[in-house]
Amino acid sequence: MCLAIPGKVAAINAQQGTIDYGGVTRQADMTLLPQAQVGDMVMVHAGFAIAVMDQAAGEELMRLTAELDSYGKA
Repeated sequence: MCLAIPGKVAAINAQQGTIDYGGVTRQADMTLLPQAQVGDMVMVHAGFAIAVMDQAAGEELMRLTAELDSYGKA
């Protein structure tokens, strides 16, 4: 099963975006979101940015994702 992951657009160069996932950056294809801008919160699935999210909802989802990731590591 694959899930989309929330991240913040840090940079866009042509159709490639640099996405910040709470300090870790990765490249994502931005072809599906020509309206996306630096600073937007996006959902990324299989290397493609697939949705622009509301800023507050995106930040909350990133916080919850980080919390789930840290579960059991302590």
